Amino acid sequence: MAAPPAAVGSRPNRTVLLTVTCLGQFMVLLDNTIVGAALPDMQHRLHTQLTGLQWIVDAYVLLVAMLLLSGGVFADRFGRKRVYLAGAAVFTTASVLCSLAPSVGWLIAGRVLQGIGAAALSPASLALLTAAYPVPQERIKAIGLWAGLSGIGLAAGPVAGGVLTDAFGWPAIFLVNLPIGVVLLLVGLRSLEEARNPSAPAIDTPGTVLSVLGVGALTYGLIEGGARGWTSPAILGSFTVAVILLAAFAAVEARRSAPMLPPRLFRQRLFTVSNTAMVVVGFALMGSSFFFSQFFVYVQGSSILRAGLQTLPASLAMVIVSPYAGRLAARYGFRTVVTVGLAVAGPGLLALGMVHADTGYGNVWWRLAVVGIGFALTMAPLTGAAIQAVRPQEGGLASGISSTTRQIGAVLGVAVLGAIVRTRQSDGASFETALNSAFLAAGAITSATAALTGLWLARSKPPEDSAAPHRPTDPQVVTTSNEAPTNSR
Repeated sequence: MAAPPAAVGSRPNRTVLLTVTCLGQFMVLLDNTIVGAALPDMQHRLHTQLTGLQWIVDAYVLLVAMLLLSGGVFADRFGRKRVYLAGAAVFTTASVLCSLAPSVGWLIAGRVLQGIGAAALSPASLALLTAAYPVPQERIKAIGLWAGLSGIGLAAGPVAGGVLTDAFGWPAIFLVNLPIGVVLLLVGLRSLEEARNPSAPAIDTPGTVLSVLGVGALTYGLIEGGARGWTSPAILGSFTVAVILLAAFAAVEARRSAPMLPPRLFRQRLFTVSNTAMVVVGFALMGSSFFFSQFFVYVQGSSILRAGLQTLPASLAMVIVSPYAGRLAARYGFRTVVTVGLAVAGPGLLALGMVHADTGYGNVWWRLAVVGIGFALTMAPLTGAAIQAVRPQEGGLASGISSTTRQIGAVLGVAVLGAIVRTRQSDGASFETALNSAFLAAGAITSATAALTGLWLARSKPPEDSAAPHRPTDPQVVTTSNEAPTNSR
């Protein structure tokens, strides 16, 4: 007699679901770090300049940043399985297109599609997981496994990128997503169960479009300004368009009943300061890591494989330290842990600004590790602070906004620090000297933000509890909502 089908939420189904969702998020996180190792090879084979490399990175990060909140709403409204599989299909297809790109323009177009796929896949993977574990304690354990296992992608990226690029060239870093994506689609179609939230809010289409175009115009001006001239009509025009579009975005959000970015949340000091600090974290971390492999290859003469291994201390330190950040914040408070983290990361970046072509690796690796440790201490507590500043039912929205601000900071970090490097080179400085200026700028901004959080990252008056629209939880940092401190000393 045939065995009865497994019940919804049974352990076998949960095991498969946890595996599928972890693998999907692993693929997205792997793409965050694997590309950095291949940038020198892309520059050589595609005959592009620094601006081209900036667009290769920022085209992806920009779409993820601006579509992440909408991706979660899509999953709730139209089905989490459907959106997850659609995101996996788009991401996988885009990865293949990236590997076949004959020019920088085609590669950037593929990265845009990758960003769209990631913005659907990431929140949907977490939504599927949380729906399958309704018991809070089981959900916390499942999310912890999901975050830990998928987070391995961050540490694996530099090594995998160096090995694949050295052996096969940069297209291989995108082709590695093909078998993962095929497995996700085949297993997901058969094993995942559909779930949706009928009470999910309407999609904020005007806000989404205006935010993408506004931040995109700002990014264009920052990246292209060094090449075209900061006072050229195209650059001044892009900054003007960015101001107009972002002002229109703010006006639209203030009038919508369910905006993607409610302005009222920023009346809470804790929410505003935590998200401001998160922008700086994304700015300094992503902006500086954009240059790690380039420093080892172009300044110190390392091979691409060796450079990938040499950048590992930063990402490895983040993977090791991040799980403890929420616990430390629960014990010592948001303000203490975040301020210490920024106060560690800032000097670490300043120390990187003092390395040279003849600096031995034994005097470089610890600087990367210090940067990774510092930023690892900040991200979870900053998200926890944002969550505590809002109503309990808005925790998912606050978490998603925290991730979005971090991604916006990453877009601006690659653009601004790249502009510093290009401007310094235009003034006659060497690439080594220009890189030092970028690292020093990132370190100074991070250190200044440490002072800001030390003074202002304290609890504001909690909002009155009332009905509020549901929003998806941020897939990158959801674990902090379960470990949010009860104080913010």
